[in-house]
Amino acid sequence: MRRRKFIQSTGLSLTVLLNGFSVRTLARSSMFSMINGDTDKVLVLLQLVGGNDGLAMITPLDQYDKLANARGNILIPQGSLLDVGFNNAFHPAMTGLKSVFDDGKMSVVQAVGYPNQNRSHFRSTDIWTSGSPADEVWTTGWMGRYFQQDHPGYPDGYPSADFPHPFAITIGSSVSETCQGTAANYSLAITDPFNLNPLLTAGTDTPPNTPYGDELTFLRQTIEQTNAYGEIITDAANSASNMVAYPGDNRLAQQLKNVALMIAGGLQTKVYIVSLGGFDTHSAQVGDTPTVGDHANLLLQLSDAVNLFQQDLTLQGLGERVLTMTFSEFGRRIRSNDSAGTDHGDAAPLMLFGHCVNPGFVGDNPEIPDNPDVLEAVAMQYDFRNIYGSVFMDWFGVEENAIKDLLFPDFAHVPILGGCSANATSEPAANLEVNAFPNPFSSAVNISFACGNEQVRLSVFNGWGQELEVLVNKRLPAGQHRFAFDGSRLPAGHYYFHLRLDGGRQKVKMLVRQ
Repeated sequence: MRRRKFIQSTGLSLTVLLNGFSVRTLARSSMFSMINGDTDKVLVLLQLVGGNDGLAMITPLDQYDKLANARGNILIPQGSLLDVGFNNAFHPAMTGLKSVFDDGKMSVVQAVGYPNQNRSHFRSTDIWTSGSPADEVWTTGWMGRYFQQDHPGYPDGYPSADFPHPFAITIGSSVSETCQGTAANYSLAITDPFNLNPLLTAGTDTPPNTPYGDELTFLRQTIEQTNAYGEIITDAANSASNMVAYPGDNRLAQQLKNVALMIAGGLQTKVYIVSLGGFDTHSAQVGDTPTVGDHANLLLQLSDAVNLFQQDLTLQGLGERVLTMTFSEFGRRIRSNDSAGTDHGDAAPLMLFGHCVNPGFVGDNPEIPDNPDVLEAVAMQYDFRNIYGSVFMDWFGVEENAIKDLLFPDFAHVPILGGCSANATSEPAANLEVNAFPNPFSSAVNISFACGNEQVRLSVFNGWGQELEVLVNKRLPAGQHRFAFDGSRLPAGHYYFHLRLDGGRQKVKMLVRQ
């Protein structure tokens, strides 16, 4: 047990590491209420730790010549790439994921990030796990808030007759901040479901009415809860068998192997978190040739592990119950560096796997400038909170208004799920006719578009994914509209208008000249 930090000005945070479990408690407070959908759906979150290079993982073929100018020392030869259509190709190490894609069980959302991207590993990870805006610090996780709505008293009284199983499980040595609530983390951390030996009790005497006594009470409660959950987890894992052989030297595959066992064994846990580290590829991203190296090895582990996991779930009859989603704190910059690597960037592709995804690509390929600045990265096209909210809506049956309270008021649904037994809620967003003129420009530019009687948000982003100005954010009457933007103070470079309506979204690239 060790003390970590004070949360705001009211509570002490405590981490307890017990027999492979990691549990965290925070100061208690009240939260808003929300009705969660009753569902047997399972979400597997796959964290790519370090900031994955999305342009090397999924290369936009229509931008290949521009990428050759910007990252020629690491770019995969076009003839070696795995063409999957849609003007995109996978890294040659991803043959397993190409099989998943070709089988219609993979969806790629292009250029996912958030406004005003923070390129710090720690801060950006906090933003992705909490679902917070870039300029606010939230101490709860986006899944933790979801669980807390129906279970605000947790961990008191859990496990119970109605909820005997863990709400979430992290495969690893510490719990995921994704599942942090105000009073405790709803996730248990385990490394091996077959090695959860009972813990000794911590006494039965009455604790003193002091902060120490409160922490001692929490410790005793944690031990009791850990023992109860441990037995259930092990029983579930022992009740099933994997239907495919997972390689022992693939660390991600071993994590997913155990997840498949627990799901197949009847564990009612809703969320599992697995991870693969090593994606901070500042140097030696590629080896002697661009097709090999550190990044290729990581993508091979990712590809093989997910492919085997999908096969296992299908053979177990669980394909329609399990959705897997990747996330990473940021992508990498467009230009490579002189160390055969890439530096911290902004947006990157987000991948979803399962029987219920809308297969293919969501969004446009990233646009690569002819001569990108050394700091320039892929501009955001989709806010990651809209992906989270769409999973809440279509996978867990959460109402839209509740999602806006849970994540952010401007939530807009993204059609990433559909078919099978998922609750698809809308059709894909329609293409919008948007015009910017003059373009290129040196001072003022106009943007015009047509809309119905609907909510409209129009904003300006730079090439680093930072939101510079919101031109309009309100309901507009039906008809043609035009807005002017004064860019005379902007340095020369590439910028983007982001237009979002109730019926769709569009991005327009602009060039500012001195």
